[in-house]
Parts: sequence; structure tokens; C-alpha cells
Amino acid sequence: MPRKPKFIPGPSRLSVILKELNEEPRLSLTGLRGISLKLAARNDHFGARHFVKEELRRIRYANPQLNVEVNKLPKPLQENWTPEMVVEFGNSISSVEIHVLTRFFVPFTTVPIKCTEDGAKTTIDISNKWSTSITKELMDLAGGDRWKEYKATAQAAGLPILPGEEKERLAAAKKRTPKLSTRSPENLEAMVENMLSSPERPKTGAAAILP
Repeated sequence: MPRKPKFIPGPSRLSVILKELNEEPRLSLTGLRGISLKLAARNDHFGARHFVKEELRRIRYANPQLNVEVNKLPKPLQENWTPEMVVEFGNSISSVEIHVLTRFFVPFTTVPIKCTEDGAKTTIDISNKWSTSITKELMDLAGGDRWKEYKATAQAAGLPILPGEEKERLAAAKKRTPKLSTRSPENLEAMVENMLSSPERPKTGAAAILP
């Protein structure tokens, strides 16, 4: 009897999630105490909602000591308010966070960290922005030197800075490209010429009586 083909299981759900969480660049933040977000629970604030779903989990994974608060509020269509992100700075980072930021362990080594005033807060407007744009704005604010180096290297090589940024670039390019009006004089002239020369054009006047 022929041998049955050996079944090779695919990657587990856990391995897929871990691969996504460890995808470069690592979203390690420096000098932050917490992040608070306010956005609509549904029907609006699509970029902010996508940021919470896709990008925020990577930020949480890379910064386990970071306080993260997400407030999803009901938003009727008649209400007009924008989503926002409030970032709170802190002047102390534990040794565990330092090891995560540097990605290697060197005992008795002091890692210099530039911090803003302890407890200071700043608000980031996240309305009408792609999730990748929100992530880049947050990383530019608190990503530190490692993020700056990674960003400069990616830009010099012409590569996307974040996964999924290609869609953002394509949408921006389409927005900049002016749409050709189907009612321009040239198009109207071509449409009239096609109508007059069409063999299916109905006959009128004497042409409709003559054989």
C-alpha cells in the first residue's frame, strides 16, 4: 500500500502573534509613564481604531511597564468631536525597561536617557490620520536615538518605515493626483462624435421616412 503523506502542521496562532509583535522596528518608548486614548467605539475615527487594534499591542509588548488607557466612547452621527492621545512623561525607567530598549543585557552599565519634566503631558491629535502616521508621530516624540537611527536608515534605503506604510503612501499619491473630469470639453466632443457616428443612432425627420 502507498504510504500516506506525512502531515506537516502549519504555524500555531501563538507563533504568528509573536512574529507580529517582534516585527521590526521594535516600538520601544523612552521616558514615558503612560498613554491615554479617547476615540469612538464605532462608525468613526477609523485610523485611531486601527491604531488601537494593530499598533498599540506592539507598543504594549515592547513597553511592559507603560500604563495604557483606551477609552472607546459611543459617538452618535450628530456629534462632532475628534480622537486624541494624551502622553504622560516620567523621569524614571526601571532596569527591565532599559534592557528591553537596548535589546541586550550589560550588567552595571548606565544607559543615558533624556527625559522631559516628570508628570508633564502633551496631547497628540490623531484625527484623520493613518495608524502608521499615528505610530510614527508617537515614536518621533519618545522613540529615542534607536528609533531615529532606524528611521534614517529606512528612509535612506527607500524602504517603508513601518509595516503597512505602503498603503498610506499609495493613498497619499492618489489624493495628490488630480482626477480628470469626464465632462471636460475634449471628452464632451468625443462623446458627441461617437453618438453622431453610431450606426445604432435612431433616425429622425426625413431620414426616418426614407428607406
